[in-house]
Amino acid sequence: MNKQTKIAIIGLGYVGLPLARLFATKYSVVGFDINQKRISELIEGKDSTLEVDDEVLQAVIVNDNPFETSDNNVNKAGLYCSSSLEDIKEANFYIVTVPTPVDKHNRPDLIPLYKASETVAKVLKRGDVVIYESTVYPGVTEEECVPVLERVSGLKFNQDFFAGYSPERINPGDKERTVEKILKVTSGSTPEIGKKVDDLYKSVITAGTHLAPTIKVAEASKVIENSQRDINIAFVNELAKIFNLLGIDTHAVLEAAGTKWNFLPFRPGLVGGHCIGVDPFYLAQKAQDVGYYSELILTARRLNDSMGEFVASQVVKTMIRKGINITGARILNLGITFKENCPDVRNTKAADVIKGLEEYSIEVITYDPWANPDEVLHEYGIHSVNKTDKIGKQFDAIVLTVSHNEFLELDLTHFLKEGGIIYDVKGFLKQYDSRL
Repeated sequence: MNKQTKIAIIGLGYVGLPLARLFATKYSVVGFDINQKRISELIEGKDSTLEVDDEVLQAVIVNDNPFETSDNNVNKAGLYCSSSLEDIKEANFYIVTVPTPVDKHNRPDLIPLYKASETVAKVLKRGDVVIYESTVYPGVTEEECVPVLERVSGLKFNQDFFAGYSPERINPGDKERTVEKILKVTSGSTPEIGKKVDDLYKSVITAGTHLAPTIKVAEASKVIENSQRDINIAFVNELAKIFNLLGIDTHAVLEAAGTKWNFLPFRPGLVGGHCIGVDPFYLAQKAQDVGYYSELILTARRLNDSMGEFVASQVVKTMIRKGINITGARILNLGITFKENCPDVRNTKAADVIKGLEEYSIEVITYDPWANPDEVLHEYGIHSVNKTDKIGKQFDAIVLTVSHNEFLELDLTHFLKEGGIIYDVKGFLKQYDSRL
């Protein structure tokens, strides 16, 4: 890479910040986000997503824009965070890491990508490269984003500016498989740009890179990763429903089947978050656009989205069998984030379980040491606590929906009424019997 490589990261969330931090160990990087509160905390060296440890972040944060303080021959490494468009205008690589959600009808919502593309286009110059990391269906980069870049900038694609795509592979909450330790797929709008994009990532990704032949191939590779997981989880979720009717312990069955070397170790549970619970809809929508209805992908989605209601009904049935009065019962729900050991509550299906239980006139208290109660209340209208002294006692049932490590340290019998039940959705609490 050229010593004068200047990188702007657009969006400093779960994907953008770890990437910006990594690039800032070698290059001049400006992280851009429209959320001023987020920018302020990052300037102070704090990351509320907990993806980057504070001391690691503080090691790369700089107070002055490195684009302006680097001289003609030396790249000044460091990360400068800003919400000002003026601060990213000197970049020659723009990396877009904004989210790609779905709307209430599960259709791809490309508005964040359109807006981010408009932002970049306002400062785009000849020779610049715009790389997208957001998960999309094949064709979005060149057919949706590039036209926005051309229209706003007045520049010509693959003549004045170029594009690349390198799908994010961040695993929220994972401190072992961090961004530099996960092999990265890369691509470019021309063979030469593909090599340039690959070299950029290869310079910081210790796990290596895979240069895909086209942007569409790279886009497709990302969207099928999570679709494959969604389908496999849907299969074991269906098994859980079948074995529940047969009175068989699903986890015991999976443990026995797992003794064969080629049995895939998936477990039943709630499938939420911003990847597995969303990305398959992108592929299914694109398939429908070209006249193909994807039965398997959409069936898996429907089955996994039904699990919250299923869990709530099973908890209630278990309570009834134990002779517990449902009306006015109190349940302690453990976990509200979309996965274990991370604070991310986006698209969490634990909320479906809570709302399903509340439909039976059950009082549900939610404890999650990772989640921000204000964020949970804002997103779902659910009151939660993040400290044990705020939980209270004497619950008719305890339901574990998220397998945070902290829950292993709790003496759940301390919170449970005599004759109460513990329902472990994840099969995480080995000392208790009640499991999905």
